[in-house]
Parts: sequence; C-alpha cells; structure tokens
Amino acid sequence: MRETLLVLPLSALAAAIQGSIGFGNALLMAPLLALVDPAFVPAPLLIVALPLSLLVAWRERESVDYRGLPWAIGARVPGIAAGAAAVAVVPERRLQVIVAVCVLVAVGLSLVPSIDVRPSPLSLSIAGLASGFMATAASVGGPPIALLYQRESGSRIRATLGFYFVFGTIMSLVGLRIAGHAGLQELRLAGELLPGTFIGFALSGRARGLLDGGLMRTAVLVFAALSSVVLLVSAAA
Repeated sequence: MRETLLVLPLSALAAAIQGSIGFGNALLMAPLLALVDPAFVPAPLLIVALPLSLLVAWRERESVDYRGLPWAIGARVPGIAAGAAAVAVVPERRLQVIVAVCVLVAVGLSLVPSIDVRPSPLSLSIAGLASGFMATAASVGGPPIALLYQRESGSRIRATLGFYFVFGTIMSLVGLRIAGHAGLQELRLAGELLPGTFIGFALSGRARGLLDGGLMRTAVLVFAALSSVVLLVSAAA
C-alpha cells in the first residue's frame, strides 16, 4: 500500500508533463522509481509508456509529422545497436556524462539565433540515430527529437513525439521480452503505475493550452537541459 501511495502521484506528475510537452515521463520516473523499487525499471515503466504515448499522439493526431517520422524511426534502429555496443565497452557513468554533455551542447546551440535547424530527412535521421543511442545507453531518448521540433507548434511536437515513442517503446519491449525481462511480474508492477498515468494525462489537457500560449519552446529547452542535469547527478552519485 505504501508503495502504491508513492508511485501514484509520481506517475501522475510525470504523465502530466509528457502530455503537456511531449516527453519527460521516463526522465522523472526512472530515477525516482528505482529508489522506490528497482523492479519498476525498465520494463514496467516502458509498459505504461506505451498507452501514454498512444494517448498523447492520438489526441492531436491531425498534427503528426507523418512524412518525417519514418526517417527518425528508421535511424533509431542503428542508434539502438550503437548504444548497445557502447554499453558493452564503456562504463555506465561515463556514458551518462557523454550523453548529458551532448544534450547541453545541443540546448546551448539552440539558443544561438543564427542556428535554426528544422526537421528534414537528414536532420531527422541524425536525431533518430542519436535518440536510439541515448535511449539505450542512458535511458534518455526524447531530447534529440524534441529539440529538432522545438520551433514547431505544441500540438505537432506532442503528437509526433508520441508516435515516435510508440514505435521506440515497442522495439525496447520486444528486446526485453526476448531477454526474459518483461513478464507477468512486470505487468503487475505496471498496473500500479497506470492509474496515475491516466490521471496525469487527463490533467495535461489544460496544461498544454497554457504552454501553447508561447511557452512551448522554453519548456522543451528546459526539460532537455533538465535531462542532462539528472544524468550528471546520477553519474556523480
């Protein structure tokens, strides 16, 4: 019961943030859930991420960048392979620092007025590759895609990221299932997270309206930078 009382508000807050910005659920949930019970990460967290991503994407499905998605999704596959190879030879903390620094550099470059990178087949491929690598190496895969779409409308960012995460989550869950880490026990733990996830998604409806008033790009940059801070703190712990 105590465990449920802890994860309910946590999952609601994380889902509300993802429903408002388009990413951030795993960023907040993974380190805190690991403190509550390490068994919540990664499979149960990924299981609840699937319906959340579907809900976010479906709610604003008319804004999805259907032309750009295949480039990012296709490039994610070799990115995952590269991340897995890096995990095998590079210490986890060093990888976290590398990923954190890369995201901070990308955020910094985004603030330079003369640099305005927009979604294109090339940029989406690079972002998808980086996202797959970072998600596998450090459990943070949202910032590369989110930063690329930062100047798009809020609905386009949320919907496109939502569908991108659906495919990415399925890939990860298939891999975990093959490895024997996504079974009935993980489904049970995911069930504890689902009520908070649905509550948070419902709450995000009003929050996204506030962000779309001109704060969306700021929110993307802040949470991308926050992901780096979380990784650096984790690496230093």
